[in-house]
Amino acid sequence: MANVKLSIIYYSATGTNYTMAKWAEEAAKEAGAEVRLVKVPELAPKEAIASNPLWQKNVEATKDIPEATSADLEWADAIIFSVPTRFGVMASQMKQFIDMQGGLWASGKTVNKVVSAMSSAQNSHGGQEATILSLYTAMMHWGAIIAAPGYSDPSIFAGGGNPYGASVTVDQDGNMVEDVEATVKYQAKRTVEVAKRFAD
Repeated sequence: MANVKLSIIYYSATGTNYTMAKWAEEAAKEAGAEVRLVKVPELAPKEAIASNPLWQKNVEATKDIPEATSADLEWADAIIFSVPTRFGVMASQMKQFIDMQGGLWASGKTVNKVVSAMSSAQNSHGGQEATILSLYTAMMHWGAIIAAPGYSDPSIFAGGGNPYGASVTVDQDGNMVEDVEATVKYQAKRTVEVAKRFAD
């Protein structure tokens, strides 16, 4: 078969989920996938962004990353989402993007996409798992195939042990507490492998 087409769709305020998305991109390309790395549109007012130096720095650093569109979903065989938690569910920027896909869903173009998700929060019990599950709930409505990592590789335990998807705690300075790079890369490769198997 042709190479798996993978869209990595992320939202990141201060850069954590952008970093995770970049790790996923690297691993997916190593696994032979054709990859699109795209960000969902920002909804926060400029005043809020400007008041947080880490947020402003990330906006500048990622200004050349294309914004995600429905075409990125339709094109893809597989999708990895990376999104921070907001009060235990996905950030509104990602929710808005997903909510805008009614046309694709109604025409059956979300069915059988292989999907996986990653997240972050400012403490280890800040809703990381719930955020991933909130995204997976939407994917069930899409008719997508969820490729959670489970406990299928030692890197899952080393990265904190979240079977739903890679997740990381971020301290007040924006630093990742757990070492999740290998976890993210494994999850990306697994997503590509699942998509390959499903397409065969």
